[in-house]
Amino acid sequence: MSTDTTASVSTHVLDTSTGRPAAAVTVSLAARGGGDAPYAALGGSATDADGRCKDLPALPEGTTHVRLVFDTESYFTSQKQAEAQQDAPRVRDSGAFFPEVAIAFAVVPGEHYHVPLLLNPFGYSVYRGS
Repeated sequence: MSTDTTASVSTHVLDTSTGRPAAAVTVSLAARGGGDAPYAALGGSATDADGRCKDLPALPEGTTHVRLVFDTESYFTSQKQAEAQQDAPRVRDSGAFFPEVAIAFAVVPGEHYHVPLLLNPFGYSVYRGS
């Protein structure tokens, strides 16, 4: 939850190759105060069955930039193994082209930032949601 002195962040991941939420995607969160400061790792979470991270760490006061890193390689590897176990037709020829997706964005205190990731094995898109 954002306050007058901090911003807050949430995210969710949708797998556009299956048309479903992407469950069990590990997401790490880092923040920095100022454009020249190094990012400090704050922790992380994993997406639930709806593809949402509901327990990302709070941002510290003074945060100006946030970075979310999504472990897409592990997600697509697990999807590929699940398809093989189900004897399903091959949807993908290989694992993820992007082993991780890193999204960095600027924040201001008092605002909430919902940043969805639309994901497939060979591309992705992000936007500021509501």
